[in-house]
Amino acid sequence: MDREISGVDTVTDFLLELRSEEIPARMQAGARAELDKLFRAQMAVAGIEVGDLSIWSTPRRLALIAKNLPDATAAVSEELKGPRGSAPPQALEGFLRKTGLTQDQLEDRDGVYFAVIDKPGRATAEVLAGAIPAIIRAFAWPKSMRWGKDSASSESLRWVRPLSGIVAIFGEELIPCEIGGVASGYATRGHRFHCPGEITIGSASDYAEKLRACHVIVDHEERQAIIREGAAKAAADAGQMLVADEGLVIENAGLTEWPVPLLGRFDEAFLEVPPEAIQLTARVNQKYFVVNDADGKLANGFVCTANIDAVDGGAEIVAGNRKVLAARLSDARFFWEQDQKKTLAQHAEKLANITFHAQLGSVADKVERVASLARYLVEQGIVPNQPRRSEAGPNATVGPWILDESTADERKERSGLAELAGSLAKADLVTEMVGEFPELQGLMGGYYAREKALPDVVADAIQNHYKPVGQSDDVPTEPVAVAVALADKLDTLTRFFLIGEAPTGSKDPFALRRAALGVIALILQNNLRFRLEEVLLAAIGDDFAQFENAWNNHAEAKLAAFFADRLKVQQREAGVRHDLIDAVFALGGEDDIVRLLARVKALQAFMATDDGANLLAGYKRAANILKQADISVAPAKAGAAGSAPTTATSAFAGATDVDRALLAALDTAEPAASAAVADERFTDAMAALASLRAPIDAFFDGVMVNDPDEAVRAYRLGLLARFTGAVHGVADFSKIEG
Repeated sequence: MDREISGVDTVTDFLLELRSEEIPARMQAGARAELDKLFRAQMAVAGIEVGDLSIWSTPRRLALIAKNLPDATAAVSEELKGPRGSAPPQALEGFLRKTGLTQDQLEDRDGVYFAVIDKPGRATAEVLAGAIPAIIRAFAWPKSMRWGKDSASSESLRWVRPLSGIVAIFGEELIPCEIGGVASGYATRGHRFHCPGEITIGSASDYAEKLRACHVIVDHEERQAIIREGAAKAAADAGQMLVADEGLVIENAGLTEWPVPLLGRFDEAFLEVPPEAIQLTARVNQKYFVVNDADGKLANGFVCTANIDAVDGGAEIVAGNRKVLAARLSDARFFWEQDQKKTLAQHAEKLANITFHAQLGSVADKVERVASLARYLVEQGIVPNQPRRSEAGPNATVGPWILDESTADERKERSGLAELAGSLAKADLVTEMVGEFPELQGLMGGYYAREKALPDVVADAIQNHYKPVGQSDDVPTEPVAVAVALADKLDTLTRFFLIGEAPTGSKDPFALRRAALGVIALILQNNLRFRLEEVLLAAIGDDFAQFENAWNNHAEAKLAAFFADRLKVQQREAGVRHDLIDAVFALGGEDDIVRLLARVKALQAFMATDDGANLLAGYKRAANILKQADISVAPAKAGAAGSAPTTATSAFAGATDVDRALLAALDTAEPAASAAVADERFTDAMAALASLRAPIDAFFDGVMVNDPDEAVRAYRLGLLARFTGAVHGVADFSKIEG
């Protein structure tokens, strides 16, 4: 179908305001996006191009301004291809019904009928009148409601809160429409207290300023800036510093139409409560900012956001908010004091009553496993026992080796502390404070541990064992904290994979992807050297007999692939190629993540050189020849099925100088690369591979591999098998793209 459109010259601005009772602040950003999407979709159907839209929200309204809309849609000429003249009559009859034309109105072009249909343009005002009710009915809210006498019907209008007004003006012309008993008009309302009466809007151009004159700042970004800057100024005027909280800025902007930040004070006695609990109490319950003193410590101040210009400068508002906050802080202090009446060990006794997972027992069972694994990690030296000097050889590509200089007694003491921290890590889950503020889990456990005079390293480990919980989160580095954090995540990963609860698609209900990223970050940040498989088996521990079949049948392979995928995600931002990670993982037996990544980075540097690119081309050519000969490209093993019929390890009577040059290069490069890999000198291993580039190029240029002489052909296939085997000793080049 071809379309010819005649142009439209004049353009006009359009204003739409949808007014209702209070829209929850958390829904306003989504509502703006939804209005943008639905408006553009309606205009696209009518053939109207839409440029930039201004879309604003306040607690009581959504507003849209579309500039430069055409006054009418363009006239359209549509051309439809029909049946051939020789087609059965039924085909022509069907085409005529479809187009609404008669046969004499069709055009015959070389024996094929065509219909040309001219559709006149429509007034944009007419399009908008139909689009507005359609947008309102199609609007998707996270939660919506029906109201009024028609609400009993499932066909009645649904909206986030009762819809009370529609302003729809195209230029200066009202767009008449009605939905759910609400008709469009020129009138809106200003601030609920400062200017509760009706305001007449003349056009899109005077909308924002007329509302501003009536104490409504309709632009949410402008309100955010007022709150952000005003709260900081209120704190600074009192000699304090606002604790920045952009989420709270956005939320307060969604709660007010005329924001006025005000500083208040609370009783200093409340500062005995941990500062994080005070901040959460103020933030979550009251939407207040908190402030720090000159030393960066939490001060007894808060900033609330009023929605009016009070005649007394806000004194009464601050006093009222101070009373409400005091009640909330009293609750927090009560939780703090009550929780300290028991030790963490006494709190931990209640964990037996909390199910971790139906197939994995209680949280107490998990804690027991974590404590045991944390002890193992320290006892085995997987997690260093104390900060020590670092040494790195001149060719080190793995990073500094951490020398374990602790004595047996020191290691025993540290492993005991790791076990203690692991056994208490989840105890705060049953405390009053964490019950009120789940965000404080771990953190409160650390505070309670210090209040009971437990060692600082134990308190720190309890406080930080959930970390890291995101890419930007801190990674623990103190050995006991590392051991407990690692044990907690490894236990979660192994257990859920053993019971077949690996993530699928976008579903990851147990946050296993985040746990794996956390394990990788802990390993790389702390340069931890261990075989991942061995530690995962240690995480299963005494339960291996119960899970042996699951481990062998699916869990082991899936966990290895899962960590490989997560490593790719973790390294993507560092510019590490995913195919090179595959190339090293594919060798098998390489799950020391520090070593693996060092090998990958050396391989990536090598592949960026001409030697690397040309060697890859030579490898792929050799692999294709061996594949055609049904010969394995993996490192040859004596007597293995599929290996080369003659392994080229010595001179051959029929060999040419080119053959002998490749053999000599292999005799030198193979042991050099193997030794370099064993010593973790991966750059040297790549240099050994680079020495094969010229001989393999010369080999392909100078000889015929598939020589008519069977012995010569077998010998040269053996050379290629040795070549691919030497390359595979460093990485599986078949996984490398390019």
